[in-house]
Amino acid sequence: MGSSDVLTPTFLSEALGTPVVAIETKAVGTGQVASSIRVTLTYAPGGSGPATIVAKLPSDDETSRNTSRALRSYLIETSFYRDLAPHLPVRAPGCFHVSHDPISDDFVLLLEDLAPAEQGDQIAGCSAAVAAIAVEHLPSLHGPRWGDPSLKDLAWLARSTPETAAFTSMLVLSLLDLFEQRYSDRVDDDILALARRAIPALAEVASADSASWTVQHGDYRLDNLLFATAVGGSAIAVVDWQTVVHGNGVMDLSYFIGGGLTVADRRHHETDLVRLYQAGMAAHGVELDWDNLWRDYRRFAMAGLSMAIGASGLVGQTDRGDDMFVAMAQRHGRHALDLEIESVLASPS
Repeated sequence: MGSSDVLTPTFLSEALGTPVVAIETKAVGTGQVASSIRVTLTYAPGGSGPATIVAKLPSDDETSRNTSRALRSYLIETSFYRDLAPHLPVRAPGCFHVSHDPISDDFVLLLEDLAPAEQGDQIAGCSAAVAAIAVEHLPSLHGPRWGDPSLKDLAWLARSTPETAAFTSMLVLSLLDLFEQRYSDRVDDDILALARRAIPALAEVASADSASWTVQHGDYRLDNLLFATAVGGSAIAVVDWQTVVHGNGVMDLSYFIGGGLTVADRRHHETDLVRLYQAGMAAHGVELDWDNLWRDYRRFAMAGLSMAIGASGLVGQTDRGDDMFVAMAQRHGRHALDLEIESVLASPS
């Protein structure tokens, strides 16, 4: 399903509820799971609506498309915008239209265009000040539904079980050889060795302490965040909800800090950033014990390394993707080693 087949004035008129007579389209973003297209709209006389929107459609890359079907990525993101986004204070793009075909796995999302806000850069990393903005915003996602048992009723969201965690761990391990073949000259040997030792223990961690689970983004990193620029835009907005899941919110925190900052900056600022999150959760009525919070922060420090290994083998390979996966592996691996993750994995609860 290409954009020319879907993004027509007729379809957009029906989806937006106002007559559209002409459009211009341009690819935006760096997503490897789906295609994002900025649509400039011309309305019929008397019609009105946003000057531009962003349409998300299935990836044109067959490998990414097949992976998304297997992981139900398109179902998950469309379900988030339909079932959860309207009821959470987290800043996500406004949604004008959402549809998903369970047979073909085709989908269409018509979203608010957040320009002139700009996407973060996972490869370059960010300053401590930008990291603080991202961390301070996380409680608006986690706090409102923290420990909410009704989240288990959303079948598309409640995917974290011991069985799925074990499958994910085995899948990542099966892709580790390919990861080493591609990147062993760019990723430190002690990080690759840690992956082989520690990944089997992650399944138990992923399914622990379910009583306090919440809405977890699952891929809360710079490439999935938009920030204000000198000419405007929201202070922060969170995009790419294909991995949202019912899980431990602290994973998002550890994942962001471990991969968003350089190793030196992370070492210097991480305690303050974790305390910022703790204060933000308290503002949402969730009091987190420091020792337990820090334990969870440590035990999820491998999440980004695991993601880099798994995702690099499941999506289409690109030069930027290679650079991103290497940056993630290096930073997250060093994060896990710095925090002596193996000692806390031995007693996850």
